[in-house]
Amino acid sequence: MTPEPKPPTDAGDRPGIYAWIVVGLLFVTAALNYLDRLMITSMRDPIRAQIPMSDAQFGLLTSAFLAVYAIVSPLGGYLADRVGRRRVIVSSLAIWSAATACTAFAHTFHQLLSARALMGVSEACYVPAALAMVSDYHRGRTRSLATGIHMVGIYLGAALGGIGGVFADHFGWQSGFKVFGTIGILYGVVLLMTLRDAPAIVVETTIDRPKLSAAMDALFRRAGFYVLLFINILTGVVNWAIYGWMPTFLKQQFHMTNGAAGLSGTAYIQVASFVGVLLAGVLADRWSRRIAGARALVPGIGYIAASPFLFLAASTGTLPIAIAGLVVFGLARGAVDANQMPLLRELVPEIYSATGYGFLNFVSTGAGGLMVYASGALLDARIPLSLTFKACGGALLLAGAAFVSLKFISATRPVGDGIGMESSGR
Repeated sequence: MTPEPKPPTDAGDRPGIYAWIVVGLLFVTAALNYLDRLMITSMRDPIRAQIPMSDAQFGLLTSAFLAVYAIVSPLGGYLADRVGRRRVIVSSLAIWSAATACTAFAHTFHQLLSARALMGVSEACYVPAALAMVSDYHRGRTRSLATGIHMVGIYLGAALGGIGGVFADHFGWQSGFKVFGTIGILYGVVLLMTLRDAPAIVVETTIDRPKLSAAMDALFRRAGFYVLLFINILTGVVNWAIYGWMPTFLKQQFHMTNGAAGLSGTAYIQVASFVGVLLAGVLADRWSRRIAGARALVPGIGYIAASPFLFLAASTGTLPIAIAGLVVFGLARGAVDANQMPLLRELVPEIYSATGYGFLNFVSTGAGGLMVYASGALLDARIPLSLTFKACGGALLLAGAAFVSLKFISATRPVGDGIGMESSGR
């Protein structure tokens, strides 16, 4: 039997300048990734005015993207482990940017649906590859912080996703897709010239290129990985319900314009997540030197604390109170995003980390896609979005408890890997 690689023990390594340049390059790519996928959520009325569809069909535009994204994510992660992060990242950016530009030329619901599905195929390959590359360059005391900075790029893109409503109000809904699709294609050329994979990772293995069967075995015989899968199902339900329908909820509840609702439904959460991801990244990096399971404990505390605030945001009739609830949720989401890949790298051999993250994306976006569609169908049935978001508050509480349980999963892990390695005196 081929020996399984073990996680390296180099937590003391300090990253060089290029390691931070990589984070900066991928920061911009991540912003484009989420901006392109979320612009459409703030264009409900102008798109429906030109292309007739029900609320369930409008929700299906995001659900179809997420379904394809989910299905392809494990393959995208495996490709990043096998052929290299750089190739996957650059190719993914080029294809999804072209699909974004093509969305502007859709004239029927089915053409829109096809363009969104193509985006799902290409974008599925990016996040596992990018987070794995960040962790390749940042291998210990800066790992959560570097991951968090990259995630800030995602928050920026999600916050700017509301700008789609502004473009729609002033220039027509097609204009935003044309502009940002073109920007993405041009930036792909920049990455092609500047981005490179990390030097070969030193691990105890005779495998040159990871095999899918070995990756599956390494991932699915670890109890901690199953807990992460469960957490990501709940996280996907909550995040994509908010991404897909919070602008509509705010518009209906507080009688806002498309642009104002789009930006309010995304910007406050993303700004709070920006603060949360950096604070949680620094905190987890420091705690992990002394506390076993710190990278699980920090996001667990965040989710448990945020649960009642999300419930409050869905219950109030006062806009500032609703925004305050979304801000607290954003802080907690930042704590999760800063630690997900670092936590995964402690639970499984890092040579399979992109594949593992692909499976986490699979369950997260799959569940999220179903939730976006279900929320639209419930709205068609006159079930208010406020009830949907209250249920999401309960899901956060359950996910937070599952995160905390990961602190104690070490008794079930194989020798040589698992939570708390960075506090084991390496």
